[in-house]
Amino acid sequence: MMFEEKEDGTNNDTSLSPIQQKRPALSWELKIKKKVTVPSRLGMLRPFMGQCCHQCTPDSLCKMRDQNTFLGFHNLLNVSERQTRYRGWLVRRVCCVLFVSGCKVYGSPVGDRLERVCQSNRVRKVLGESHKAPEGEDSRGQHSLLSPFLPLISTCISSGLLRFMSWVMLKMFSCVFGSIQVNKNHLPALHRAAQEGPPPVYVYVRQSVTDCALIPLLLLCHGLRVPYTVCPLHIKSSILRSILQKVGVVLLPPSAATELEAETDPLYSAVMTSLVRELLHEGQALSIGVSAESGHGGQWLDRIRQLIKEGSVPDVSLVPVGISYDCVTRTNVKVGSESLFKWLLALPWRRPEGTVMIHFSQPFSLKEMYKSGRCRVDGWIPLQDLLLPVILNNRACSVFGKRRMSWFLPTLHPAPELEDSHSERDLSAAIILHLVFSAASCTAVMSTSLVSSLMLYKHREGVSTSVLCRDVAWLLEELVFRNRDVGFGGTIPEIVHYSLSMLAPHLIFAAPPSWGELLILPRPSLASIFHLSLQAKIVTHALILEVIGACAVSAMLCEVVLCGVSGTVRTDSVKAEEVRGDMEFDVVLGQSELTEKALQLCHLLPPGFMPPCQSAQSLALDAVDSLVRCGILIMEEAPRNVPVCDFWKREEALKWTTSDDPYCSDSDCEEEDLCSYKISQPKQCPEMLFFLCRMLAGHLRALCWTTSALDRIDSPLAEEEFLSLMHSHLCETANQKKQHYESCSEEAARTAVRTLIDLGVLLQMRETGGIFLGVSPLFQLSENRQKLQCFISQYLYN
Repeated sequence: MMFEEKEDGTNNDTSLSPIQQKRPALSWELKIKKKVTVPSRLGMLRPFMGQCCHQCTPDSLCKMRDQNTFLGFHNLLNVSERQTRYRGWLVRRVCCVLFVSGCKVYGSPVGDRLERVCQSNRVRKVLGESHKAPEGEDSRGQHSLLSPFLPLISTCISSGLLRFMSWVMLKMFSCVFGSIQVNKNHLPALHRAAQEGPPPVYVYVRQSVTDCALIPLLLLCHGLRVPYTVCPLHIKSSILRSILQKVGVVLLPPSAATELEAETDPLYSAVMTSLVRELLHEGQALSIGVSAESGHGGQWLDRIRQLIKEGSVPDVSLVPVGISYDCVTRTNVKVGSESLFKWLLALPWRRPEGTVMIHFSQPFSLKEMYKSGRCRVDGWIPLQDLLLPVILNNRACSVFGKRRMSWFLPTLHPAPELEDSHSERDLSAAIILHLVFSAASCTAVMSTSLVSSLMLYKHREGVSTSVLCRDVAWLLEELVFRNRDVGFGGTIPEIVHYSLSMLAPHLIFAAPPSWGELLILPRPSLASIFHLSLQAKIVTHALILEVIGACAVSAMLCEVVLCGVSGTVRTDSVKAEEVRGDMEFDVVLGQSELTEKALQLCHLLPPGFMPPCQSAQSLALDAVDSLVRCGILIMEEAPRNVPVCDFWKREEALKWTTSDDPYCSDSDCEEEDLCSYKISQPKQCPEMLFFLCRMLAGHLRALCWTTSALDRIDSPLAEEEFLSLMHSHLCETANQKKQHYESCSEEAARTAVRTLIDLGVLLQMRETGGIFLGVSPLFQLSENRQKLQCFISQYLYN
């Protein structure tokens, strides 16, 4: 839960300090402090996150350390003389320099790595197949082709330069962030894994340009080996590239503008695979970022799996890392010497704001997950086989299986050694998906995420400060109950005050005279709504079971409306005020039908929201059960003449059979126990139901809008042109409606297009000019597109 700092200041390294402002409070900020008073302390226990998967890696789970003691937190930017061997007035002025100079650094010289990579079999094979030297000539022409990759192979870690860059990063981050908090409970496992186990590989979900620097800086400050960091940024400055390559940063080739463009070169893939092999043989650690939307970065994990499969590398320890930001900065940034110089000049006048929280999951063995066979992909089925019979033929039951997401491992022209069978690529994609889910599961929920979620999904039309504080306390308890940690401390007024200050550019504040209290509502603009939805995504991930169940209930209520509209059930023509005034739902929902709706929705989820080791059927059942646990649904048994527990008064007596009867079964005398559900009558339950339904509305609405735009496509278009057209259509539709801007982001357009490809609505055609997308003949009919829209919109709560 949350913590308060002791007044004597001795608890700085064991708890999160209360959220405080370092600037004069505005008028609306003073009103919050004056109007709201709540208890100052919510508890002294925090949930533990980051355990290994009990199904895929049970052996690694058995190595879990004792969690009875709480080690607290450490602010990475709070460097004092206590962290040095010296004391005094002068030491306090240069304590950061002394601390960094005293940190243990594991140097990594290049040595003969360049020769080993160039002479590796996979590199020589690609060179021999693609660039055969004419007769009478030596292989100098082939080796000259490796010249663009020689600086990448020569990436090393210089001890002196690493200490200097760490000091610079500490000073820079102190001007950008208010604090960088690290959960110290996770560090002993990392130390033990570094000493006893194979080399660690840290995997995080890409969010910001600072992700690459936070993990190495944190590990250096705590005496762990600094990893080689894979950085997908496009950097042209030769000076900056030279500095970064001497502190262990593996950059893209200068000729490649994007990561996907670099992966299309078979020689680059072969060189990077050999480089990873040599680094792991040296015992070096790696840090890899994976995109949660496209899977970019996952090819590095696939290379490691390939090396383990062929026996070149014994094993690695995977460590998912969860990084939380109060305010996420842009990810797609071109870094150059000129832009970096301007940014450094502006740092001294910048006010530090925001908090970063970092959680490390428990290390687990990739070899155990890969070779044990526990992470299975046998049930992976194309999405069109799972849902098209339901959409077009209105079939009652879905096909049992899991949506295949092989596209999550994007490689257009893989090297010959990476050409796997279909099942091998599915397994690599499953491992990447599992790591993305694990990293998101151990990510702490920030205070801005709580407020953004409430403002976007519950109080879109405005809310007073007192009601917002009440809902923040309620949502906080719901998240902690589900074993999710938070990255803040202090009282509820301090939390709301701080969050609104961080989100002020994206909110509108008003003080109506009749209210006597501050009114807050989200700013209706594309940038503001997108920022709020980005912050609220982690809350949706934490409540995904309840969200799936709530959308399934909404879909069944839509069927009730189609059968006969009742004044007690909301429709598109019923106003929100009328619905809130009369919430007596007298509708019985069958268990099998409700589970079926949840199962179909699971297939439409974006990647990263569910672990690939869990079946969709199990997730659907858990989603329905979660609504019962949180009080939204009430379970009712089917009416019987005789109670289930009364075995003696059954109409049919128990039949005794001989033990050698081959058809004997204990289930012969059992009846099928079917139950039904009713929506709970208290007023807060329907409000929570609608709050949960809105969390997936952005993704589902983007699917509907993209489907409606297919009638504009007359001929196949290039993939990037098609995505640009769909993105423009989403933005135009949102601007026309002047709402639902969370559905028109570039990520929403890419996810929607990928889902339509998996559904068979769009066809991919590989031609000489690249990949082209066109509408399949089946969905060129407006009737089928209308059926698809109706199927998706049944889960959509407006």
